[in-house]
This record gives sequence, C-alpha cells and structure tokens, in this order.
Amino acid sequence: MGAFFDELWSSILNFIKGYHLITDTLDILLVAFTIFSLIKLVRDSRAEQLIKGFFLLGAAYVAAHVIGLTTLKYLLQVLFDNALILVAVIFQPEIRRALEQVGHSGFSHFKIMGLNEANATDYINQWKTAIAATGSAVGQLQREKMGALIVFERHTRLGEIAKTGTTIDAQPTGELIANIFFNKAPLHDGATIIRDGKILAASCILPLTDNITISRSLGTRHRAGVGMSENSDAVVVIVSEETGTISVAKGGELQRDFTIDSLCQELENEIIWKNVRTEEEEDTNRFTAWLRKGGSK
Repeated sequence: MGAFFDELWSSILNFIKGYHLITDTLDILLVAFTIFSLIKLVRDSRAEQLIKGFFLLGAAYVAAHVIGLTTLKYLLQVLFDNALILVAVIFQPEIRRALEQVGHSGFSHFKIMGLNEANATDYINQWKTAIAATGSAVGQLQREKMGALIVFERHTRLGEIAKTGTTIDAQPTGELIANIFFNKAPLHDGATIIRDGKILAASCILPLTDNITISRSLGTRHRAGVGMSENSDAVVVIVSEETGTISVAKGGELQRDFTIDSLCQELENEIIWKNVRTEEEEDTNRFTAWLRKGGSK
C-alpha cells in the first residue's frame, strides 16, 4: 500500500513539474468551455437521445468483447470506424446551429463609426418606419383574429429562407403587411421577412424547432418562429390566429403577451439600439441620445 501512495505522489509531482501555468491552464479552460457548450447545445433536443444511443452501443461493444460475441463485435467495430461520418450526418442540424451561433456572436455589431450622422439617422429612421408599420399591422390583425409571422433579419442573412417565398422588396406600411396576412390572400401562409427596414419576401417557409419543452397548445406558427430564432439571430413576431396573443421569439426563447406599445419598444431595443456602437463609450452615449431624440439638439 505504501508503494502505491509513493507512486501516486511521484506522479503528482511529475505533473506539477511539467505543468505550464499559462498554456496548460488555457488549454484546460478551452476544453472545459467546449464540453460545456456541447452539453448546452444538445440539452433538451433530439441530439440528447442520440448521444444516449451512442453510449448504449458503446456498452454493447464492451459486453460483446468480454463475452466473445464475435459477429456483434465486428458489426459495432465497423459502425464506430465510421462514427465521424455518422455524427456529421445525424447531428447536421445541431452542428449547423452551433456554427451559426459562433458566426454571429461577438463579431456582428453594427458600428456607427463608418457612417456619418446623416446616414446613421436614415438607417434608424428606416427601421423605425418598419417597426411602426408592423405595430399598426399587428394591431389590425389582432382585432381581426388573423395570424402573422414576421421575421426581422439582423446579422445572419436569410437569403435561403427568402428564396422559399415570394420576393416583395417594398417599403413597409401597416396596410401592406396586414394585407399580406389577410386569410384569403395568396401570400398569407408562411412568414414575411424584413431586411434593413424593407419587406424582403413573403410566404417563406421557416424551420420548425425541435424543442420539446414548448407548450403543446402552441401550433406550427409558434414552432416555426422559435425554430427561426434558434437557427439565426433574427427577431420573430408571432400573432396567434386563435387568441390574438402577440409573441416574440429570439435566441430560441419565446416571450408572450406583448401589447402593441411593448412590442414596438422591444423591436426598437433589439434591432436598433443594441446595434448602435461607436469606438468610445462616451461618444456612444452622446450620439445614441442624439439619435433617440430624432437628431434635434
């Protein structure tokens, strides 16, 4: 027993002597963060069940090796030899979502410092017009008990989604958006995408979420809105056809029971003011305050 502890202590000392404080610590932290991110990605999704299946297959392989089940061991060995390809195929939606999240997190802020004050004001006014038109249309649709699904594109480009619908490329008005979702209109099925404050396309098909925690009382429209917010950084407005309830999906989360005023405020905060950045925080505060006042001194 003494020899075991001596060997253990010797191993600990060798590890400490060979430990490089900066590089090894950074390596451990990056690996821990990667593992945490993977767990967070697959939690409460279809991937979680698939991973459990892989672990069961691994246990079956060990059992086949111990008992001596040659054929089963051979089949499982072939399966694990091609595991990388299988993982890429089976987890394609999760891998794509992870890469998209990496792509639009931390590097996608719109910076005012390439625009002069006039251009920045035009940009913000365009979005304010689109948001006001959306509020007007949503209020009308809510009163008429007609559903709506409106996607506000931010940094993740939604060209592939827009191609599934009909190109509009028009200035937004409350009447136009409401007419799109009129229940006898040819474009009312699907989602309308708004890019840079203009209506890009209508009747677009959105990906549905795999989130099993969403209430079963919510239909396809809400699941499509959440799915779009999972696969991009878009903000999605959903109006329930049955109840007229206004919901907003962003980052895979669904927030409900908005009023028209709170909806417009939420859209302005998410689409406009979160994207206003300058090089100096002091300049940001002054310039943002100036823009919020409409450019008046």
